[in-house]
Amino acid sequence: MVNGSIKPRKGEIENMPQSLASVLLHLVFSTKHRQPFITADIEIELHSYLATVFRGCDSRVLKIGGTDDHIHVLFALSRTWKIAEVVEEIKKRSSKWIKTKGDGFRDFQWQGGYGVFSVSELKRDAVINYISNQRQHHGKEDFQSEYRELLQKHNVGYDEKYVWD
Repeated sequence: MVNGSIKPRKGEIENMPQSLASVLLHLVFSTKHRQPFITADIEIELHSYLATVFRGCDSRVLKIGGTDDHIHVLFALSRTWKIAEVVEEIKKRSSKWIKTKGDGFRDFQWQGGYGVFSVSELKRDAVINYISNQRQHHGKEDFQSEYRELLQKHNVGYDEKYVWD
């Protein structure tokens, strides 16, 4: 066996077509108008649901975190899915799910846009730590300031009037 699979016959490895990828992404998006919908009552269940949707997109979650008004996810993008397709599926399915959680969530929506940033394997643990400490981090800084900093850090140009909804 090779790495848990059946060992190929001599000479077969050179002829085996493989498409391999390791693409880590840090995804950030907020609730519409940064409304504080992600309460302690729903947060753990929401994160679990999001991880399930990511699995359905063949993408592995390494960490999910955030606060009352936004989500951060570090995930390994599937080789066969496009970023926009994954994000659309995540937001669409989780929005429908949240609305089933009671009258207080009836008007729930995610913002229209999102930010996604590449993460090198060398920075993976630092991003996991960053996502893990979102509640403490936002004791000092609001989401909009954090998001602007992420865009600037990753050299993403943006127009302020189109970033927020």
